[in-house]
Amino acid sequence: MVAATTSDGDFHDRPFITSGEAQRYRRLQQQLARTRRGSNRRRTVVAKIGTVMRRVRSRRADFNAQLAATLTSRYGTVVLEDLRTRNMTMSAKGTVEQPASGVAQKSGLNRAILDKGWYGLELAVTSASRYTGTKIIKVPAAYTSQTCSACKVVDTASRESQARFACTSCGHREHADVNAAKNIKAAGHAVSGRGDLGATRSVKRQPPRPRARQYAAPAARGIPVLQGREEVNVRGRSPC
Repeated sequence: MVAATTSDGDFHDRPFITSGEAQRYRRLQQQLARTRRGSNRRRTVVAKIGTVMRRVRSRRADFNAQLAATLTSRYGTVVLEDLRTRNMTMSAKGTVEQPASGVAQKSGLNRAILDKGWYGLELAVTSASRYTGTKIIKVPAAYTSQTCSACKVVDTASRESQARFACTSCGHREHADVNAAKNIKAAGHAVSGRGDLGATRSVKRQPPRPRARQYAAPAARGIPVLQGREEVNVRGRSPC
């Protein structure tokens, strides 16, 4: 599982906790379990755990800020999945009368989802878009990972694993996250464009202007034309 994947096939991810910090965190958790509530030793262990987690949160925030700056400066429109991380990370333990199965696997998945900090990335992208003029669109996440980006057929069997997608209808094969990213882009009708409304004027791709429009009359091109004593600005490309 990676933090973010684009429809261009770019994977963005990094570890937020080192192996040494992970071992230290587990040892501190064990020490915490052996301490007495309200004791000075417990407060010392809690402070050490907080130091480790502050480093993790700092790395995650830095990653989200850098990725948000990259996406908003490169694309005129960014389409995001409308994820409900709280619902996605709900416990699967069930009840005493009806205990659930696969609890350990669900707990591991919950930790992985929370570690990626998808909500923080969404906030960072939304904040960065205010400076570049990038349009942010959120689309429902339902069936995006089960739909073929080539033929649009929805089949749960096409998702062979976390990383592999093989369409049962047309045979299209692709990385599952890239396939889902293409579906999300199509759902948001995302079209990359050169230029934006922000002050930084980021560089983005856009097809060239039609030749007929290049040689159109000044009024049709949005250039103010004097008619008598009045100035008329015809609707179209605004003059630079």
